[in-house]
Amino acid sequence: MQQEIPYKIYLEEDELPYSWMNLRAYMDKKPAPLLDPATMQPITQEALSKVFCEELAKQELDDTTKLIEIPKEIRDFYKMYRPAPLVRAYCLEKKLGTPAHIYYKFEGNNTSGSHKLNSAIAQAYYAKQQGLKGVTTETGAGQWGTALSMACSYFGLDCQVFMVKCSYEQKPFRREVMRTYGAHVTPSPSTTTAVGRKILEEFPGTNGSLGCAISEAVEASSRDEGYRYVLGSVLNQVLLHQSIIGLEAKTALDKYGVKADIVIGCAGGGSNLGGLITPFMAEQLEGKAKYQFIAVEPATCPTLTRGTYAYDYCDTGKICPLSKMYTLGSGFIPAASHAGGLRYHGMTSVLSELYDQGLMEARAVKQTEVFEAAEYFARIEGILPAPESAHAIKVAMDEAIKCKETGEEKVIVFGLTGTGYFDMMSYEKFHDGKMVNYTPTDEEIDTAIAKLPKF
Repeated sequence: MQQEIPYKIYLEEDELPYSWMNLRAYMDKKPAPLLDPATMQPITQEALSKVFCEELAKQELDDTTKLIEIPKEIRDFYKMYRPAPLVRAYCLEKKLGTPAHIYYKFEGNNTSGSHKLNSAIAQAYYAKQQGLKGVTTETGAGQWGTALSMACSYFGLDCQVFMVKCSYEQKPFRREVMRTYGAHVTPSPSTTTAVGRKILEEFPGTNGSLGCAISEAVEASSRDEGYRYVLGSVLNQVLLHQSIIGLEAKTALDKYGVKADIVIGCAGGGSNLGGLITPFMAEQLEGKAKYQFIAVEPATCPTLTRGTYAYDYCDTGKICPLSKMYTLGSGFIPAASHAGGLRYHGMTSVLSELYDQGLMEARAVKQTEVFEAAEYFARIEGILPAPESAHAIKVAMDEAIKCKETGEEKVIVFGLTGTGYFDMMSYEKFHDGKMVNYTPTDEEIDTAIAKLPKF
């Protein structure tokens, strides 16, 4: 009966959640099941366990358990940097002259620099429990790769990271942090895998994409005995682990009698946004409250705002399971924007389903506007945000300015998912006036969508 008890009971004395919250269990209409690429039928736990760790495969397919206990070893690790602070942006409110109350959940107070560590340590733990030698993965901006390398180092696991080529070149210091923690980092697409060589042949000179890097990582895990593939976003299991963000945020608001009106997060694959909104959305689905949820994505990769809701491959090489999601097509390779963590062609099935039901809205923003907001925030609030996080900052500021115009005293909560101290080459491009905005044409998107799998 654990799942029937309110999550508050599952908080330790230090306000660290005792359980993760599974948002799918609160949804009447569940996300569509993953499909096995070999049979095009719903994938089984046995088949999924050949790709992921056994316990993670089980979590991936769980649509009914509302609360899943966090193992003590993971809770003990979380105590190094959690609970993460929920901060009221008094200085920003004053500068904007808004009656709105702005709060941000800051996830950058750990060595990896972002929220990604919440799931990385969980996935590394389950790999260790299974007796594996190591794991393989992809990384976009490098935040996930950094987090996973840190987690693997903690548990003594080998870590192989395929880093999207443009980010590998733009963010050399994040790459070096991974290597400091013992990870092997390869720019993707590479010549070390069959799928990498195929992608290079089809797209010579490509900057790569998360879809490409995922394909390489999956291939690498399948050829090396004692390895499994792990993913930093998109999957149901990742949203489950990241629910700790929203649970802490809502607990802090409840403690002081504050109710959010608007909840905002940047959206690439959906891990941080899904984690942040989980307890708020669960409450809304139960009819206990009403919120406005906003997903903010880059105009260079407008998955929700211009994508199609359909089954698609989760990777460019078409070797991973298929997911029903808002997608631009697995073959779509976004322009080399500076928010590398948001350059994924699809959106997690949970958020896709919620968006399709009209329970969440989405906005696409240009990267120069994002960096203007990032710089403004840094000068006023004293935190240099990651480019990904700055997407949420941009829209939070937009909503606060609307409140100024209408006189409404709304409570705005957004996710500040990480710091931008390893993204200074991107800030340099912005300051030197060399940053450009790119929006894909309808023809580019239509071409990729036309290649969606047919049933």
